Amino acid sequence: MSLSCLLARPLVRPLVGTGITPNHLTTLRLACGFATFALLMVGAPQYTWWAGWLWLLTVFLDTADGELARVGNMATPAGHRYDTRADFVVNSTFFLAAGIGLRNSMLGNWAIALGIVASASILLASMWSAAIERRGHYRKKAYHGAFGLDLEELLYVLAPMAWLDWLLPVVVGAAICASVLMIVTGWRRWWVPRHSNA
Repeated sequence: MSLSCLLARPLVRPLVGTGITPNHLTTLRLACGFATFALLMVGAPQYTWWAGWLWLLTVFLDTADGELARVGNMATPAGHRYDTRADFVVNSTFFLAAGIGLRNSMLGNWAIALGIVASASILLASMWSAAIERRGHYRKKAYHGAFGLDLEELLYVLAPMAWLDWLLPVVVGAAICASVLMIVTGWRRWWVPRHSNA
């Protein structure tokens, strides 16, 4: 179990039986995500600082909805689809919003272009990762973390990057790394099954 899950479980357990469902938490996550993006797009340090705190809550809610589903025995295929699609939107759009907010930086409008590249690459890589997982009937994730950390927990790092006003290297790095991840994931999604004897 990941560190995020260990932290989220005791916090969501009191919600069991209250009528609050995992979908409510997913919807709250979407709302917090969109508020984060609105603050990031302003491009001013004081707004970016608040965006970092909202993003922290957004990432935590992504874990909390899944934990509530498990603890409360409320997991459903429809809920899983909703959560997955919310992940696609929120995780990818962060970089687009950050790129727009950096339009007055040394990169100028190139920041917006890099945000678009990072956002599109993360979206496609996420969709193709989900397809790989479905092919394996969800027995394992397409990408595993290391040292007990889930790869999605890296999203927490974006909050301090926002607080420190270090989003410019984040967007540049994401455009490069996410493009590579997209290519590798696309290769695993489309090429490997056709050339595998398994």
